[in-house]
Amino acid sequence: MSGEIPTGVLFDVDGTLVDTTYLHTVSWWEALRQADHPVPMALIHRSIGMGSDKLLDHLLGPERNRGGDGKLRDAHDSLFAEYWERLTPLPGAADLLRACAARGLRVVLATSAAEHEVTALRAALDADDVIDTVTSSADAEESKPAPDILVAALEQSGLDPRRVVFVGDSVWDVAAAGKLDIPCVGLTCGGTSRGELAGAGAVAVYDDPAALLAALADSPLAAPRPASGQNKPDSEA
Repeated sequence: MSGEIPTGVLFDVDGTLVDTTYLHTVSWWEALRQADHPVPMALIHRSIGMGSDKLLDHLLGPERNRGGDGKLRDAHDSLFAEYWERLTPLPGAADLLRACAARGLRVVLATSAAEHEVTALRAALDADDVIDTVTSSADAEESKPAPDILVAALEQSGLDPRRVVFVGDSVWDVAAAGKLDIPCVGLTCGGTSRGELAGAGAVAVYDDPAALLAALADSPLAAPRPASGQNKPDSEA
């Protein structure tokens, strides 16, 4: 049985539309270093895309004393805020959003960034004219890989989960989408490889928003959704 044409696209923002993955990595590295938690940047990078609670569990262990987590989060936020005025959209990001809107797709930013960070990310994108709905961390009880932020995005936009596609850059994005049976298109511009994204279940993988835009007409954003259980990892140039 064939699927239905998507009516909306949910986009992760950090590392997918705005070039922030390594800025978050450095900010967490410095916050952890200041608290005498030396963690290699490579390990931190692999955790970006999770919420801060799960990221710290992943890096420091779930059995640790969590009494210092608030200070670690505050330190990260302060360090990351130093980059706000220099945040840069990834190649083709705003053009991709506008092209989706021009095709009649509703554009939703399904981000779990804090509300003050969302303002900076939207300013960097400069595409508010085509953005339908935006979430923030306040909308989700649990962070990715839990699907809460996607559930919130669907509820706020009124979109049917059977007629949306999610675009993200991390295996945590793919995992969250999979829990709702939403196809996830992966972008490697956040630093996660094509093989890892496809192996996690991404239905297609592109280099960045510009590459997805160039192939938009033949991508999962334009094609009918497969019937439930028929999504297969794929990759595109």
